[in-house]
Amino acid sequence: MKSLYVRVVLTFLAAIVIGLISSFIIGVAIFQKELNEVGQNDMIKVGDNLVRLYQQTQPQDLDSFMEKASELTVYPVQVYSASGEMKLFGSDKGQAVGIDWETIQHVLKGEQYRSKVKAQGTIYVGLPFVLGGQDYALFLQSSSKNEKTLNRFLITILLLVLVIGSLCIVIAARFLVRPLKLLTKATKRLARGDFDVELKLKRKDELGILARSFNETARELKQLETMRQDFVSNVSHEIQSPLTSISGFAKALKLDHLVTPENRGRYLDIILKESDRLSRLSDNLLKLASLESKHHPFVAKTFNLDEQIRQVVVSCEPLWSAKHIRVDLRLPLAAKITADPDQLNQVWINLLGNSIKFTPDNGTIRIELIANTHSYTVVIKDSGIGITPEELNHIFVRFYKTDRSRNSIGSGLGLAIVKQIVLHHHGNIEVESTVGQGTKFTIHIPSSRPNTR
Repeated sequence: MKSLYVRVVLTFLAAIVIGLISSFIIGVAIFQKELNEVGQNDMIKVGDNLVRLYQQTQPQDLDSFMEKASELTVYPVQVYSASGEMKLFGSDKGQAVGIDWETIQHVLKGEQYRSKVKAQGTIYVGLPFVLGGQDYALFLQSSSKNEKTLNRFLITILLLVLVIGSLCIVIAARFLVRPLKLLTKATKRLARGDFDVELKLKRKDELGILARSFNETARELKQLETMRQDFVSNVSHEIQSPLTSISGFAKALKLDHLVTPENRGRYLDIILKESDRLSRLSDNLLKLASLESKHHPFVAKTFNLDEQIRQVVVSCEPLWSAKHIRVDLRLPLAAKITADPDQLNQVWINLLGNSIKFTPDNGTIRIELIANTHSYTVVIKDSGIGITPEELNHIFVRFYKTDRSRNSIGSGLGLAIVKQIVLHHHGNIEVESTVGQGTKFTIHIPSSRPNTR
């Protein structure tokens, strides 16, 4: 019983048996009256023919006539005289039906009679006829041969339905269970880490939908596993570089006789710089994981968005002024917004920092704030080196860097954090870029974040 195949077969067999028995009982209950009526009509017709034949031939011996006439029908015949004497005729005499005297008197008076229910397992009819001036009651009862034949016919039909239905169920159950067995094997392979498994079931029923859902799950798990491996590889690479520098210069500092006082300070500065880089990488990873979890803290405050952007530009002045970059600010006054100021501040710092990093000397950066009905649009456009169309599709991926030659600068998490913060505020970010002409980031953000997640 642990096998689904056995359970399905037994369940269907039980259903068929119960259905056949119930159908038989219900059918008999529904058509019993009609069957009795049809049988009685036929017996009355036969009885009328016997009476008519007797009237036409006018035999002198009733017993001899009834013996020969009853051979023409399968119904046993009972004849009652006015005195109550009964005689049974017919090849299938069987057992005489006990008929009460009141019924016999009713027929002797010249009226037909139909039994209401089966008497002793049979039905009968009564017809009056006159012989030699005397009244007789002719009773015909249903033939046991007919009933036995009909019963055998019905039982045979039911058994054939049961056998053929059982065979069909066995085949259908195998067809039904086979996809589940394939799914079980595929699930075990998936549990072992084999994400290349695929169910090839071309079905449109629920099992086909289940198979397609399983295939989609396997593909998504494979993609997640690839992302996990890439993440581990990228994190290991990002951590390994500063750790190698820290370890190398720390070992050099242990050799006092080989390190001059001038180099000692420079080595310590490098160790501190790489330590800060590791710390920022750790903070960014934690922040990105928190943002992607959809449970990152959100502290809503109402503030002037234009003033926040202006302060970010001022704080980055040493960076863009060192490259003689012209910053063009187009900010309206009193642009009120209800949002998390710390998160949005991170967005403007990351985007402006990228623009400064990839904009050559004497370039320009334009920052424009556009107030809409229920939202703000911030456009940050630079005249930098631009991004190729192939790279444009990956810039928001963790650890992705467009400039591989500058692998030691940045961790590739800045734009991924920016996108998550914008999504956290129910906004969206778009990017356009042309190689050699610059890049434009467009951020759409609601003026007040809904309270729903």
